[in-house]
Amino acid sequence: MFESMFNPKSIAVIGASNKTESVGYGVMKSLLQGFVMNSGYGRPFTGKIYPVNPNIERIMSLECFKNVLEIKENVDLAVICVPAAIVPNIITQCGKKGIKNAVIISAGFAEIGSKGKELQDKIIAVAVKYKINILGPNCLGFIRPSTGLNASFALTSPPAGNVAFITQSGALADSVIDWAVKERYSFSSIISVGNSALLDSSDFIEWAGEDPQTKVITAYIEGINNGRKLMKVISNVTKKKPVIILKGGRTANGSKAAGSHTASLAGNSRVFEAAVLQSGGIMADTVEDLFDFAKVLSEQPMLKENAIAVVTNSGAGGVLCADYCERYNLKLVELKKETLKKLDATKLMSPVYSRRNPLDIVGDALPKTFNAAITTLIQEDYISGIFVIQTIQTMTQPTADAEVAVESFKKFKKPVICVFMGGKFSSKAVNTLQNNNIPDFNDVKKAVKAMSLLAGNKKIE
Repeated sequence: MFESMFNPKSIAVIGASNKTESVGYGVMKSLLQGFVMNSGYGRPFTGKIYPVNPNIERIMSLECFKNVLEIKENVDLAVICVPAAIVPNIITQCGKKGIKNAVIISAGFAEIGSKGKELQDKIIAVAVKYKINILGPNCLGFIRPSTGLNASFALTSPPAGNVAFITQSGALADSVIDWAVKERYSFSSIISVGNSALLDSSDFIEWAGEDPQTKVITAYIEGINNGRKLMKVISNVTKKKPVIILKGGRTANGSKAAGSHTASLAGNSRVFEAAVLQSGGIMADTVEDLFDFAKVLSEQPMLKENAIAVVTNSGAGGVLCADYCERYNLKLVELKKETLKKLDATKLMSPVYSRRNPLDIVGDALPKTFNAAITTLIQEDYISGIFVIQTIQTMTQPTADAEVAVESFKKFKKPVICVFMGGKFSSKAVNTLQNNNIPDFNDVKKAVKAMSLLAGNKKIE
């Protein structure tokens, strides 16, 4: 349905401009560069770009057209950033040109009240007449990092990966992109739906469900006009891949804010949450949870059984992990006598190691001790997943400890989630983990919440 939208060969930017402070300039720059210089990610769009502005002859070295009807070649996608009042006429021109996809970045529609809604209704009528897919209005646009397609006015593009993000907030998308560049968090697509005049979050969740580049789908939703449609889509998509939802407008004040933000109907948050969970979706409580959950689900296998072991060089880390495991319905298994004999046989355990789960191998543990503990436990049939918690002491070797966790994950294919506490002296080790698809969290609670997902829990607060 959206092949020519997300993989266009040609794009018209209607409202393109040479004014550096304008949205039309930002969209052109995004398409031509794909990223901010020196950000390290993204690349230019390789298809044809046609600037459209009746008042300018050339934009960024490209010939500028007075309207889309002057363009002789076919156009797959129009990105529209002109005043709201003339958008209906622009959509009509797109229809006559045969353009089947349009991103309307312009604001000033249903989100501002009745007059704006009248304009939005005109857009819908024209789009239906000409069978045009409409993203927006009042949106940031979308980004497809793997192909260098940045059809937005976002500052930059994130790394290419396998997590799709669909959002009713363009500003939130902007912030997430900036964060993703810093943290090297990768996305298959970022789609800002805005007012969802014609196509809504459900349509793009359904598309992402079929997208081979996407492994996990995340969405920020303030409100919906067709709840039954969304739940049907989530139910169908979650048979193939996870769908994680963060709901905005969960309180009375939040609902009012959502209405003025994207003209959405926030609805009853408890009913919404229950419906998502019943449909097989996962509810996140914060933006941080949304992407933490996506990361672990995109990188780790599900637990075969709810049976977890903890290896730690910190007694406090083990205690906290045990507390959170009980809170988030994770079962810490009792270590069998046979397992303890295997640990003793390595001759690498401290004389005062805990001999129970959590397995505290004591603060002075070296990589060979971590290796003996992790490989012994992860091989046991009754243990389905491992937490590795490491704190920094003088003798600690974080990178070598990380390499032990990586090798165990690669060899035994059981979930491994790490908590390498610290900062400066753990950074290289954390990079090693992340580069090998092992989630690392700077807090035990976050790690336990993530593992709880792998046990099949859907609501984690």
